[in-house]
Amino acid sequence: MSARQRTSADAATTDVPGRYGDGAREGYGDAASGRHRSIWDFDKMEHDDQASNTGKGSHGLLHQSRIQLDRGLIRARKWQTRVGESGGHYYQKWIVEGLLRQKPLPPSQDGRHIPLDAGAVRREPLLDERSGKHYKSNTIRSNRYSLVSFLPKQLIFQFGRLANFYFLVIGILQQVPGWSPTGKFTTIAPLAAFVALTMAKEGWDDYRRYLLDREDNQALIAVLAPSGIPGEPSTTKGRNLFGRKTDKKKRTEEESDIATGGYKSETDREAGWMRIKWQDVRVGDIIRLERNDRVPADIVLLHATGPNNVAYIDTMALDGETNLKSKQPSTLLANRCDTIAKLEKCAGELVCEDPNANLYYFEGRITVEGETAPLTINEVVFRGSTIRNTSETIGVVVNTGEECKIRMNGNQYVHTKSPRINRFTNRIVVALVVILLAITAGISGGYVLWQREYERNNPYLSLAPVGAAPLIVGTIILINGLIPLSLYIVIEFVKVFQAYFMNDIEMYDAATDTPISINTNTILEDLGQVSYIFSDKTGTLTENNMQFRKLTVGGTSWLHTMNMSQADLERALHQNQDESVPKTPDTMGKSSDGFDSSAKTHLDTATETPSAPRSGSATDSMLNYMQQSPHTPFSKQARQFLLCIALCHTCLPETSKDGKITFQAASPDEVALIQAAQDLGYLLIDRPAQSIKLQLPDPSGQVVQESYEVLKVVEFSSSRKRMSIVVRMPDGRICVICKGADNVIMNRLRLSDLATETAGEVDRKARQRHSMEAESYMRRKSMASPASPRASYGQRSGYFRRHSVRESKDLRRLSRASRQVDDEARSLRSEPTDLSDEPDESGDGDGVIDESIAADETKVFQKCFQHIDQYATEGLRVLLYGYRYLSDREYEDWTAAFNDATTSLVDRQKRIEEAAESIEKDFELAGGSAIEDKLQVGVPETIDKLRRANIKIWMLTGDKRETAINIARSANLARSFSEIYMLDATADDPQATMISIFADIERGLVSHTVLVIDGHTLSLVEDSEHLSAMFFDLAVRIDSVICCRAAPSQKANLVKGIRDTNSSRITLAIGDGANDIAMIQAAHVGIGISGREGLQAARVADYAIAQFRFLQRLLLVHGHWLYLRTSKYILCTFWKEWVFYIIQAQYQRFNGYSGTSLYQSWSLTAYNAAFTSLPIFFLGLCEQDLSPETLLAVPELYTFGQRDEGINLKKCIAWLFTGTVDTITVFVILWAEFTYNFTGFSDRSGFLDPGHDNALYPMGSLALTIVIILINVKILIFELHNKTWIPLTAFTLSISLWFFFLLIIDDLPIKYSEGENYRTFHAFTKGFGNSLSWWAVAIVGILIVLGANLASTALQRVFFPTDRNLWQELEKRGEVDKYLTEYNVEEAPAEARPSVSGSQRNDQPREGT
Repeated sequence: MSARQRTSADAATTDVPGRYGDGAREGYGDAASGRHRSIWDFDKMEHDDQASNTGKGSHGLLHQSRIQLDRGLIRARKWQTRVGESGGHYYQKWIVEGLLRQKPLPPSQDGRHIPLDAGAVRREPLLDERSGKHYKSNTIRSNRYSLVSFLPKQLIFQFGRLANFYFLVIGILQQVPGWSPTGKFTTIAPLAAFVALTMAKEGWDDYRRYLLDREDNQALIAVLAPSGIPGEPSTTKGRNLFGRKTDKKKRTEEESDIATGGYKSETDREAGWMRIKWQDVRVGDIIRLERNDRVPADIVLLHATGPNNVAYIDTMALDGETNLKSKQPSTLLANRCDTIAKLEKCAGELVCEDPNANLYYFEGRITVEGETAPLTINEVVFRGSTIRNTSETIGVVVNTGEECKIRMNGNQYVHTKSPRINRFTNRIVVALVVILLAITAGISGGYVLWQREYERNNPYLSLAPVGAAPLIVGTIILINGLIPLSLYIVIEFVKVFQAYFMNDIEMYDAATDTPISINTNTILEDLGQVSYIFSDKTGTLTENNMQFRKLTVGGTSWLHTMNMSQADLERALHQNQDESVPKTPDTMGKSSDGFDSSAKTHLDTATETPSAPRSGSATDSMLNYMQQSPHTPFSKQARQFLLCIALCHTCLPETSKDGKITFQAASPDEVALIQAAQDLGYLLIDRPAQSIKLQLPDPSGQVVQESYEVLKVVEFSSSRKRMSIVVRMPDGRICVICKGADNVIMNRLRLSDLATETAGEVDRKARQRHSMEAESYMRRKSMASPASPRASYGQRSGYFRRHSVRESKDLRRLSRASRQVDDEARSLRSEPTDLSDEPDESGDGDGVIDESIAADETKVFQKCFQHIDQYATEGLRVLLYGYRYLSDREYEDWTAAFNDATTSLVDRQKRIEEAAESIEKDFELAGGSAIEDKLQVGVPETIDKLRRANIKIWMLTGDKRETAINIARSANLARSFSEIYMLDATADDPQATMISIFADIERGLVSHTVLVIDGHTLSLVEDSEHLSAMFFDLAVRIDSVICCRAAPSQKANLVKGIRDTNSSRITLAIGDGANDIAMIQAAHVGIGISGREGLQAARVADYAIAQFRFLQRLLLVHGHWLYLRTSKYILCTFWKEWVFYIIQAQYQRFNGYSGTSLYQSWSLTAYNAAFTSLPIFFLGLCEQDLSPETLLAVPELYTFGQRDEGINLKKCIAWLFTGTVDTITVFVILWAEFTYNFTGFSDRSGFLDPGHDNALYPMGSLALTIVIILINVKILIFELHNKTWIPLTAFTLSISLWFFFLLIIDDLPIKYSEGENYRTFHAFTKGFGNSLSWWAVAIVGILIVLGANLASTALQRVFFPTDRNLWQELEKRGEVDKYLTEYNVEEAPAEARPSVSGSQRNDQPREGT
């Protein structure tokens, strides 16, 4: 490490406040100073220790204590990690390997040997030398359980939940005779029913996954089975999932297969191709695939019908790359496997590496007739790929089922997911168990004292002493309801209905007829606490639909509108005007898509684009000009540029029966370019061997056909970043055309020095503009601080502060300042970037043709590089075109050297690139193109709102770096002023780079950071424990992370790394392909996109949606509601049980601590089942604190769940304190009335009113009356904000059931109450129910406890209102739109907006969670 880097690292770790995400990392922060100690400066602790000794007084001691504490915390973390690793080791050794006999397979001696013998494996399957058994079948399994493992795994999982285990123990204790005062089956029976119900639900969810896997397992494939070889043709049934009928056409084909004995046709029967299920495919099988067929297993190519025996493979579902891969069989097989007869005669052997997860490497060899050739990744096609542009492909299977590369990249052992809130609930249960034991100890001690004072002095009591065990156990059983079984029973029903009501019409995609799919309802509340989103790119953020969007030629930029829909065209034409229109309440409505209609398809507005379309700037206007003025410099340059586009490619045209021409290419970019050339009049009509035929207009406008001879093609590669083609023009001249990245082509231009100088000036101006924008952004961030009156965590600071009218003057001041800064930034962005000292009379060069500029190469360079810089800022994929003409002699000399390179046996690729370099120089600049990898609708808006919700978004893709960065820019992951850091092991030392980045971030030198890392560098980081710790410690401080060229297993490891590094945060992974399954399963919440890559991800995900934009409604609206509902449900459930049973405990003092229940046994049973189940059920189902419009307009409200503000230690204590006050109040009323008879009176004879019955049953009934009404009113009136007729009906029904219950048991025969302490026969109708005093006490008691609760709620809302309370008031007054407009909420940057629920965002959970 250099001295400068070491100084930067030291400064970063000692002179700046620590950050972990947006707060201090748990276990590393210093509460006193807010400083941060991490792996970055752990090696400096000794130095700090010595320095602390020089400190004087308490400061030095405090500093030394902090160091010792840090050391202790680090040791504790290491110890915890070691314990976990040790536990995993012994579990693997003793349970998996010892008990289950599932030992890992040893590596084979030199790989697996597979004979190349047509149909032989259909007779006898091959053996795996590692296990001595047959190779694994081709069956895949995404479900978590089998018939054998379901019961034991579920029992362990269910009783691993602390509450279930507690109730199991209580249920067992109740079986001991004489110990239970409430019967034997009051706990074990409902527990068994609840566990059985939960297991059935889990089993059903898993069975659905099995049915989805079966669709793949039972798909059909053609396998070579020559005559005489037995085979079992596979068939499929006419129904698929859940009994639905399959497609009629598909079913007809399958029935035809059945009729022909598994052969698709008579030709197949004669040839020996037999159709079998995927699950029946074996290692060594020779299979045939047709165009658009999915590959069922890993295969080695034997034959392909494409040009030069090339097959084009779509690996988008495998690695996320959109480019088609060209695969070619080994040269040994070129002429040996092209016919069925040759296949049957071909005998050889393949030796392949053992199955592994590396998608980018394959090693093997093939031997045929004594000749051996290597096998590499170029000859292998993996499962998950799709055959494209190739009519027929034949291959031999080398890996099947779970040993395929894509399956090995997935999580092999998927753990059952449980919501994060369960961990806190378990802590509450533990605390209540401790309280229960304390109460039991108190009652037991009270009995000892009572025994000494009363029992021994009363002979009739001393004859029946109570033993210690029955007393203790009986007391535990009596008040065991403090831990509510109803919490776990009712919540399961609540979640079923919650999942049903999540079928929101706003998350329905009409184009594909796809609603949201909910595969699990266990973790619904986690949707409201997400802090990290890991997203795939292709098919998730993008539509994988490349569109030619813009071009620059002759110093003028043009928008290509011929392939744009009317909606896209109108949006583009009015983009600038819309940005300047101020938002009003009328313009802030919400669309049916779930995002703001005023912000639809928002593009990067960092600068006013010089190429912004306006009247006359579309490419059709350019064509009109070229026809009217065909011989001007601009028209000549434009024709040359369009000709370059039409010639420099590898596309193949295909003409359908109706005469329509379609194009096939290895890259969708090339298809977009050639289609744009077709739109502009340069149509590729044929590509016979070594020639290209074009139909194009001549200078006079007449359409002619011309043929261009293709002499050489130097293909594109990731290292070259360019492609060249050498053609002979119709006039006999030889032209070389090159297209590639702008920085690559720039250095190969004839005027490269001028180009470099001009590009540097453009880059300087762009950096200056971005710097000014970044300064404005940082200024807005700093201006947010003064308006935040409460800086400490745990103190509320939001859009509003406490005020007599609940309005904040600081907020208004901030709002005005924020708008002022925004106006300055907007004016800054509107100023054109002038690249020259002279005024530009031509304007901005957008659709305004100036022939003087077209004739001046310097000005053309200036305009061109200005345009491509803006294209890149918009996230478009930019290509530059260059060309030059060669003499015949120059071409002959070059082609000789190039041919020598292509036939070289040593360093062939290197020599080819060197030869290409010799001709790829001195180009003339033809122009530049910009292609849009079209984002899904609403992606930029969704990402912006998720970022405002304090959610960090990572993009993990298998695509190349440049593509990933472009998409990040267009999707708003990277802003125009973002500082993009590259972590590339091939360029710099990763450790030094990370230290430098860390120093910049911690010093606050950058406003918005994006970290880009590739798969190779990530593999090096993963291999080093030190680098891995540094990387994740850095990554959580970065605003966005982009990982390109990432394997599926690396995606999953990144998710796991964040989960381990910051275990208190909820992660969400979203993707649409098979390559995303591993990360979806690794995240807390997995979401699948039902996209173009199929349903692989949607099948195994927890939730499936059709569009990425639905994510904002799923999280910000439904996630918020679900977390709020579950939190309130848990708090209210604990509170109502506390109120009910603490009264029971207080009563024990008055019955000699005998365990006698205050409540009649039937009412005790019906309390949770009938009287109080509906309130908490509908609270958990119907609660909506804010409207969807408000939650979407103010995403900052989502931090309510991230900060655990719904349920935390503070709230639990507050609720239990309130419950304690309620219980004391109720019991004091009972005690006073039944002891002193305040409401009773004496008759003339001196006896008490006979209606005043002070027996146990009236006393318990009075307590229940007050408690039941209190619970229903507090939950459904005070706590429930969304009051509709449904919960109000439940409120009426619950209270009515209590009095109806009193009437029922009142009329039961007297024999049912004989021998009990509760005389119920006619006790209500003819006893205390007729007493006015009883009803008077009930009413007074109800009013007292309700008044106390109402006063508490009112005080909180008036003096300590939360942000949610204030927004609720605004909604009630109908002033939400007014405040959104006044405070500029939706336009201001997230950091400049008034903070919600905390002035400083903090990733740490609240105390107690």
